[in-house]
Amino acid sequence: MSRFKKLSHTIWYWHYHIVWTPKYRYRILNGQVKQEVESCIRGFSEQRSAK
Repeated sequence: MSRFKKLSHTIWYWHYHIVWTPKYRYRILNGQVKQEVESCIRGFSEQRSAK
């Protein structure tokens, strides 16, 4: 299966871009929570073969 998706007049390739922006841009992810969230995001990215 190709990584590109096709319709009659379009071809596209899906990319994921995650942006975490809490209200007022406070740094709310600190310490162990920050490490756990980062680990989860990286694990999901590896499952999806993202770079």
